[in-house]
Amino acid sequence: MIQMPWKEDEHPFLIADGIARFRDPSDAGLPAAPSLAVIARTLPLSPLPVTFRARPVFGRTKDAMGERRVVRMPSGEGTSLYGTGEVAGSLLRNGARTVCWNTDSFEYSEANQSLYQSHPWVLAVREDGSSFGVLADTTCRCEIDLSTDIRFSVPGDAPPFAVYVIERDTPQQVVAALGDLTGTMPMPPRWALGYQQSRWSYEPASRALEVAREFRARRVPCDVIWLDIDYMDGFRCFTFDPHKFSDPRGLNRELHGLGFKSVWMIDPGIKVDPAYNAYQQGREGDHFLKDHRGEEYHGKVWPGECAFPDFTRETTRRWWGELYREFLDTGIDGVWNDMNEPAVFDNDEKQMPENNVHRADPGLGGPGTHARYHNVYGMLMVRATREGIARLRPNLRPFVLTRSNFIGGQRYAATWTGDNKSTWEHLAWSIPMALNLGLSGQPFVGPDIGGFAGEADPVLFARWMGIGALLPFARGHTIKDSKPHEPWAFGEECENTCRLALERRSRLLPYLYTLFHEASRWGVPIVRPVFFADPADPKLRAVDDCFLLGPDVLVRCRVNEKEPCTSPMPGGFWRSFDPSPRPDGSSDPDLPDLFFRGGSIVPLGPVLQHDGERPLDPLTLIVTPDGRGQARGSLYEDAGDGHAHEDGFFRQTSFFAFQEEDHITLQPQKPFGRLHAPEREVEVVVLLDRGRVVRTKGREGRNIVVPIRA
Repeated sequence: MIQMPWKEDEHPFLIADGIARFRDPSDAGLPAAPSLAVIARTLPLSPLPVTFRARPVFGRTKDAMGERRVVRMPSGEGTSLYGTGEVAGSLLRNGARTVCWNTDSFEYSEANQSLYQSHPWVLAVREDGSSFGVLADTTCRCEIDLSTDIRFSVPGDAPPFAVYVIERDTPQQVVAALGDLTGTMPMPPRWALGYQQSRWSYEPASRALEVAREFRARRVPCDVIWLDIDYMDGFRCFTFDPHKFSDPRGLNRELHGLGFKSVWMIDPGIKVDPAYNAYQQGREGDHFLKDHRGEEYHGKVWPGECAFPDFTRETTRRWWGELYREFLDTGIDGVWNDMNEPAVFDNDEKQMPENNVHRADPGLGGPGTHARYHNVYGMLMVRATREGIARLRPNLRPFVLTRSNFIGGQRYAATWTGDNKSTWEHLAWSIPMALNLGLSGQPFVGPDIGGFAGEADPVLFARWMGIGALLPFARGHTIKDSKPHEPWAFGEECENTCRLALERRSRLLPYLYTLFHEASRWGVPIVRPVFFADPADPKLRAVDDCFLLGPDVLVRCRVNEKEPCTSPMPGGFWRSFDPSPRPDGSSDPDLPDLFFRGGSIVPLGPVLQHDGERPLDPLTLIVTPDGRGQARGSLYEDAGDGHAHEDGFFRQTSFFAFQEEDHITLQPQKPFGRLHAPEREVEVVVLLDRGRVVRTKGREGRNIVVPIRA
């Protein structure tokens, strides 16, 4: 391999406090490609100060594969590396190699360097706990090599691109700044935070209703039933099988009557069939991708020969959004965009030719090959879906789930970790995969609970439900022709564990919804690595089997069948408490242990079978005093759907508790926002030393005094 000399950008500049923009000096005079990731203002704010520590260097290499552009960032001794988006394996990425090239990776392993999404981003935490992050703003195939320093490389003919470096005191601040740079997750409808049940597939419609009724009969909390691809007529998107799903409107009406929402799958491949309305419209409107000869590209997916919308064009995105009109008119609540890497079945790589042609609008960079736009195909698809739903239902919050995405795609959709396996290894990966996606700007994430491919056993399923119920996106899902994977399918003991796990999630929803609000406003992750509690503590840098739910709840998990969790605890006060114990008051050993941070007040609610079953009443506040006898917390509330919260119709209530001699006083602060304060009961639960728990009750908006005599 031939190495060209490294060069620094001679004219870098700040675009915001602590955020710098760099360019390869050999691209002087050439414009950078328009960014599909960055939405922040990128004009110069000021020259780069000499005190800015993290500075990349640029170069070229040549090998048997040709010339490559390379960006290298020295990381320094003792620096821990994270991020890189959707990756299998451990949380700590030092020594790893990731290739940003969206790939349908069924039953993936650590050997898979490319999964379904691309995030050319690395978060670095120095030995002293200070932090920086690096974003290579390119949509092309990008290799991230962390074997020594931080190294990004792309093909030599890739368009010029900018590199953004964020320098902050803490990793929390770096990830929040990434949200400033690439945008944050919009506030989802509150029902999307509940547990969701799926499989490939619930068919016919009567089977979906049977499962929904069973959840209610068994008192297992659940908010959403998902319909996979078999509801369609011959796998034609936006259609319904005339025999198995002859009345989708009636099905949705019955699900709504039971308190369920429904989410239905839509893929990008449109069957080549002149009698099929979506294909006919797409062909007449010239909306489909072209091959290198300029002919309509066809690739095989579930329906057979398919054409694929060219989402790089605004006219195509608007056409696609309009296709949802009649689909949503049946009462569908959310949309699941799958297979949008995009995957095709024509070859072993399951990918379309890289010389296919996108006729992109100038604002996206103009016409280019699929090699340039492949990684953003899924993101542009969910952008089209979300914007279409928003136009058709302006008074509701869209909910879209996507398998494929690109950094910044959190602006359009939630995600899951793809086609995992029903194994203990994949259960263990669920945690670091969710954490690294959160550290890459995508907070609304979770795995297929129980594993997609294969058959879970009762212990594995129960353990997975316990962990998955505490991750931001909580959905059970399984492959076609597998055995039933509902919570009751594994016997009474597993069902009881799953019920307790989902009752935990239900009780934690006020806290979880508050965390979602913080993620939507400030870009902070919902689930966080344990080292966020003390970024300078080296013992916490590689913890894979624990995580923080927000700043105040530590979740310690058992991710293999027999061994306990032995990972180190962060420093400070952490009090053990189970908000949803078994009837005898004990904790289920298959559920994670929960610890509440000293100095925190965490809001909980009652157990509900679904969102909207009844108002948040009573409100429970878990108070864990710190060493000074003080604690603080907050609760965010709004209507749960719609956009009135953007006009101030929300309520943010802060709570302060302090100890005086033999009692603790809970003091609510004046709520912020225009939403009316309710009259409701408040239960205060104080966690003290030696496992003591003291409870008392009061009313909303009033001081509550809790005696704590020994």
